[in-house]
Amino acid sequence: MFRKNIFKIFALLIILLTNANALKENEIEKEMTKKINDVLLILEKKDLTIVQKGDEIIKIIDEVFDYELMARIALGKETWDKLSQEKQKEFTKIFENRLKKSYIEKLAFYNDQKVKVIGLKPYNNTRLQLETELLGKDEIYKINYNFYNKSKDNEQWLIYDVDLVGVSIIQTYRQQFAGLLKEKTFDEMLVLLEKQ
Repeated sequence: MFRKNIFKIFALLIILLTNANALKENEIEKEMTKKINDVLLILEKKDLTIVQKGDEIIKIIDEVFDYELMARIALGKETWDKLSQEKQKEFTKIFENRLKKSYIEKLAFYNDQKVKVIGLKPYNNTRLQLETELLGKDEIYKINYNFYNKSKDNEQWLIYDVDLVGVSIIQTYRQQFAGLLKEKTFDEMLVLLEKQ
């Protein structure tokens, strides 16, 4: 139950962030704080439907997530490498849509929570982690955004995973997909994911 609620809360926040305007290291904390505050303002609007809120929020965050890398990690290297480029793109799009759809569906659970940005720290050698806290009425949930530098020549920091109270979103999806692939072919799994 606790874990389920955490994922609902994550769904509220995933829109905070998705991959056209990567960040420089010294911009991450400031830009993420702005995006989080903008998203919270939209969530507080009483004159918008859930779908309208979701559409507005996705516009704000659809720049800092690397959906392709997230899809690749969630599927697992062995399975990913066996796919054609066309199938990889198809899976990435379905995965991205799944994340966004899940988020929009969970907007109804927003209950005036606030977000506190704690700070940016080194993570896993060459990566960075932005620590934040979701402040509810009775509980505080740690939500950490994990960044990697996409470019070797320039700084293009993008989010590739989010940890919710120590639980990786991508690893959770990876377990789910690995379980499905024990019972279904890849194409059968794609059809199932599209229907969900």
